[in-house]
Amino acid sequence: MKRSEINYAVRSAINFFERNGWVLPPNPAWDVTDFGLGNFRKEGLVLVNLAAEPEYCEKLMYAWRDQTTPAHYHKQKKEDIICRAGQLAVILWAEDPGAVTQEFITVKVNGENRTVKSGEPTTIHAGERITITPLLWHAFYPISAECVIGEVSTANDDENDNFFWDNEIGRFPEIIEDEPPLVKLLSE
Repeated sequence: MKRSEINYAVRSAINFFERNGWVLPPNPAWDVTDFGLGNFRKEGLVLVNLAAEPEYCEKLMYAWRDQTTPAHYHKQKKEDIICRAGQLAVILWAEDPGAVTQEFITVKVNGENRTVKSGEPTTIHAGERITITPLLWHAFYPISAECVIGEVSTANDDENDNFFWDNEIGRFPEIIEDEPPLVKLLSE
């Protein structure tokens, strides 16, 4: 990813956070990724780590319409994905997305069990949450023009507990320095 692309994404996120009343803590930990795929507008995410403790983690994320966080799962982490502003589509699979045999999945939405169809988007609106348990494949993308996405989870290990369906995905992008950095990223 070009540094100019990262800076633009950070500025866009800050602007949308502010328009929606989200105040970031001093010196937040930023993460901007294209998942190593080279097309940030299609597959990318801006993340801000608000808390990273041994027992729990909290993140605030930002994405544009149709900007996908690709299919992945975690062996250890349990998380609530929360739509904070906008609308978010979340796709779930009980098993490898390329070999689905289980047609329906029961998942908690807003704390209540709901049966959803494997591989089909479930829409969550501002204020709503969906609970992702370990080993549950998931991907998500905004339906609205922009979206603020929250995550509250058990301890987070981005380097060792993200398993992507696409083996070409790298969690942290290679950065091409074409302008000075606006913020320091977690991967730097």
